[in-house]
Amino acid sequence: MAEKEEKWEDNVPGKFYVDEQCIDCDLCRETAPDFYTRNDDEAYSYVHNQPETQEDVDLCMEALEGCPVEAIGDDGD
Repeated sequence: MAEKEEKWEDNVPGKFYVDEQCIDCDLCRETAPDFYTRNDDEAYSYVHNQPETQEDVDLCMEALEGCPVEAIGDDGD
């Protein structure tokens, strides 16, 4: 389970975030590339854009549910 206290500073404020457990597997970036991107210097993903529509939220949730190390968090609405 992702920890708010360990989320990357790169994450934009909002519902979704990625924490320090990220192993840079690319699943979230492939699933929802409009919302997740990569820090190339440190090799991890983070949220660069928060979803605005239900369809976008669904994509972000799909990435969250598929994350193999549970590094994606959801702060709720």
